[in-house]
Amino acid sequence: MKDLERFSGKTGEKKAPATPAQVLPQAQFVTITEEEAGQRIDNYLLRVCKGVPKSHIYRILRSGEVRVNKGRIDQLYRLNQGDVVRIPPVRVAEKQEAIVPAAEFAIIFEDAHLLVIDKPAGVAVHGGSGVSFGVIEQLRASRPDAKFLELVHRLDRETSGLLLLAKKRTALTSLHEQMRDGLTDKRYLTLAVGDWKNKRQHVKLPLHKYTLADGERRVRVQADGQASHTVFTLLKKFEGFALLEAELKTGRTHQIRVHLASSGFPIAGDDKYGDFALNKALQKATDVRGALKRMFLHAHQITFTHPESGKVMTLNAPLAAECEKFLVSLGKPLN
Repeated sequence: MKDLERFSGKTGEKKAPATPAQVLPQAQFVTITEEEAGQRIDNYLLRVCKGVPKSHIYRILRSGEVRVNKGRIDQLYRLNQGDVVRIPPVRVAEKQEAIVPAAEFAIIFEDAHLLVIDKPAGVAVHGGSGVSFGVIEQLRASRPDAKFLELVHRLDRETSGLLLLAKKRTALTSLHEQMRDGLTDKRYLTLAVGDWKNKRQHVKLPLHKYTLADGERRVRVQADGQASHTVFTLLKKFEGFALLEAELKTGRTHQIRVHLASSGFPIAGDDKYGDFALNKALQKATDVRGALKRMFLHAHQITFTHPESGKVMTLNAPLAAECEKFLVSLGKPLN
């Protein structure tokens, strides 16, 4: 009861009878499975103790209330298969849980280790920052029996195309290592605004992440930013536009968008770094072209080594229909 009083921040007051949502559960002893092994104890607790404030998770770790194999551990401890974790009584914050609608997406590839989907534009990959739920939450809702399902990487909400998810922790770890070591090849199709000249162009501009007053995440070119490298290949040239393939040599937040905008060729429909007046005009069709009501950025190809078989795989997702339709409306390419 003292722990409950400490958690509530009030002492010396007579408590009203607890409702079922306020009942302090008993300590739990959980045996770590193969799929759960490898993650840090703090991340594990944040996932399984849904509704418990982050500060409280770290408090019970510091106090030694969380035990692994009956011994104290710190927040950096990585779990092993067969570890027995003692999770102390914690009070779950009362809140109305959002109902996540189950959804499936176009599947490009699936086996026992991986799920690769074609994400539509306008759908976030996960909840947060004003979004109640995203692709990962919807897929988990549609696959309640899935023991493990995690995002391997992320796509911006307005970007469509290939999104990798791991169905086993070993697959997640393997793909993360490949991406960190530069062993994957990710390519995007994008429509740049302006008179693009070069057939192949390297852009190496350091990128710095920052946050606006309202919490919105942004990126800018800055001398002390992270080294970033994109290779752009001209595929088709139109009057005022250029269809490019962007090859990521590094994987920074908003990398393609900021590299193009900073080079003077913003992405058509980009509401963060683009030509806002043009974007507004593009939303309405004219006599000479159709309408574009989204950012023209599509993850169309990825190459990686399968985490189990060791086979090198290249997967493709066709250009989103609304982007293809806009390209056709621009008429015959100039090149």
